[in-house]
Amino acid sequence: MGEGSSRNIHRGISAIGAAMIDSVSYLGGVTRLLMTSSQWLWRGLTTGRVRIGRPAIYAQTIRLGVRATAVIVLVSLCIGVILALQLSPPLDEFGQVERVANVIAIAVVRELGPLISAIVLTGFAGASIAAELGTMVVGEEIEALEAHALNPVRFLIVPRIVATVVSLLALTVMGEWVSLASGWAIGVTLLDVPSSLYIDLTIEQLGIADFLTGMFKAGVFGLILGSIASYHGINVSGGAAGVGKATTNTVVHSIVAIIFSDLLFTAVFYRLGWT
Repeated sequence: MGEGSSRNIHRGISAIGAAMIDSVSYLGGVTRLLMTSSQWLWRGLTTGRVRIGRPAIYAQTIRLGVRATAVIVLVSLCIGVILALQLSPPLDEFGQVERVANVIAIAVVRELGPLISAIVLTGFAGASIAAELGTMVVGEEIEALEAHALNPVRFLIVPRIVATVVSLLALTVMGEWVSLASGWAIGVTLLDVPSSLYIDLTIEQLGIADFLTGMFKAGVFGLILGSIASYHGINVSGGAAGVGKATTNTVVHSIVAIIFSDLLFTAVFYRLGWT
């Protein structure tokens, strides 16, 4: 083996090691921030001396969740229509076109409802959180809070994480209803499925476990999104360019983490027989 090949191998090993260290450090930073936020939230709920700031939570919920309603409704409407139109031809070959109701119900409630809502909210709210916190860091507002003995995690991050979780849970429920309604509309009008039959098949297919697993995923996705966005925002460096980088990394990392966690939960639920 030549000297050049040996150097390339060493460089490759060093690059892999550095990437692994950065990944572990990143994961540890996000986890630590989430744990610190959980501690402040717990103290705020159980101790009268610590106030989290409900007005801040309400304001963030409106800013992050309510304003994303129109986007979620539009995307969910399209999802229901797409599923109905795409599933009807293969089901019609077996004379079971009415079973489109079963497939749409289980796909939307278990998977697409929380997943699509989380991805949409990532682009809508995740980038906003990272940019806002990053701008505060660049403007030295975070240092001003600390100089006044005010913890930035307590006053800035906890309200945003709570608002993200609450918003995503509510948006997921709303998005699921819109997708189911749009699928029903296509099934009744274009596929000639009787309305009563479509509704009966949907109710027959869904159970409480389907709804709870979807809501559990939505809650975890909200935690992931809020934590990653806050971590990137609070650790901005490099001025305006750093804010832009943090915003981009928030969207990319959040989507990857959400899809990976969805895969993990689906595998676990399948193993447990909850699918």
